[in-house]
Amino acid sequence: MRKLLLIIICFILLFPIVIKAQIQLSESAKISLMTTSPWSGASYALYGHTAIYVVDDSTDIEAVFNYGFFDSSQPNFIFNFMRGKTDYVLGVQSLEQFVEDYREKGVEVVEQELNMTKDEKQKMWNALYINQLPENRGYRYNYFYDNCVTRPRDLIETYIDGEIIYPTDDRVQTYRDLIHECVDSYPWMKFGIDLVIGSDADKPISLRQKMFLPVYLKEALGETYIVRNDSVNAPVVSDSKIVIDKTGKDKRYSEWNIGSPLPISFALIIISIFISMIQYNTIGKTKLQKIFDSILFGVVGVGGAIIFFMMFFSEHPATSSNWNFVWMNLFALVIPLFVWLKPMKNVVNIYHFINFVALSLFLLLWWFIPQQLPIASITFSMSILIRSATNVLMLRKDKLYNRKYSSSKQLKAGWGTTL
Repeated sequence: MRKLLLIIICFILLFPIVIKAQIQLSESAKISLMTTSPWSGASYALYGHTAIYVVDDSTDIEAVFNYGFFDSSQPNFIFNFMRGKTDYVLGVQSLEQFVEDYREKGVEVVEQELNMTKDEKQKMWNALYINQLPENRGYRYNYFYDNCVTRPRDLIETYIDGEIIYPTDDRVQTYRDLIHECVDSYPWMKFGIDLVIGSDADKPISLRQKMFLPVYLKEALGETYIVRNDSVNAPVVSDSKIVIDKTGKDKRYSEWNIGSPLPISFALIIISIFISMIQYNTIGKTKLQKIFDSILFGVVGVGGAIIFFMMFFSEHPATSSNWNFVWMNLFALVIPLFVWLKPMKNVVNIYHFINFVALSLFLLLWWFIPQQLPIASITFSMSILIRSATNVLMLRKDKLYNRKYSSSKQLKAGWGTTL
């Protein structure tokens, strides 16, 4: 968190670039799209970045309009991000300020000059000027539909006169597929994202929708044409060049050094089986299974609470329908809360039975669920299923034992009366 706040403060310090009002751009003015490649030194930078660069030597204008700044005045940033109530702001930097940060990171920066008329450039400049005013520069961020990439795309579509024809794209992809492309080297991050985004992220999307990622906007614009006056076709990008070459100096974002989710989940299955065997074969009472269940179901319950919150209390549209809630649900908190209380034994038993049935159906019908679930969800679910099944089995074992003990006691009592 301290590192994130430091980054935000550094960004805000770059804001005081003076933009002159009522400027008329000259014929030599240039508006370009600046696209940076992903940087693996931080989780938020794994997707790359997009900004708009305006330069006009005749009017002494040089400004990079950057929609990727956090609003540092907003408290509880992470909580608000989960709620889908994160406000970003449009910041303005000089080209050198924008480029220097990426030069130090060894990240590639590509400039695509837009093929716009003088009038189109003027209209976009006016819109950018109005948008960067303190009362206008904030906007409600959404990682799929309204972010630092979609905003420049929308401005291009709005202020270029004529019909914009994007290239054809036959690749069937979803929002989840594109996110996976960015985080595939980070298994825990990928697993966490797959847990919180639901089935809406698995619907096929158009090329325009794919442009929430910088690289897809950059590549698409390189093959996009403008149809003016129903006859003249012109490319949207008149010139493209690399401003900074990628040098690979960036450090790799670090994850937990405990392996990936899948092998960890297999290890958890082995531990669950081991605990279950001890529980089933132990003649005397033991607290081992209670301790293990409290930890296991406690973690599942906390994760389920997060998923529940994202489903019902977040404005993010891609989290509202999530099948992961079947195996990672907040009702698992029943175990760590009640397993140590004898009066709540029946509640715990009821939970284990319902959980056993639900997980059995979940695993049997896994391939038919309309959501791309992480493979590790199968093995993690099996661990939880094993523990619930064992507890259901122990309940039946105890009932049979008590019935046998009760019958034997009654039989002996009957012999005693006979004698």
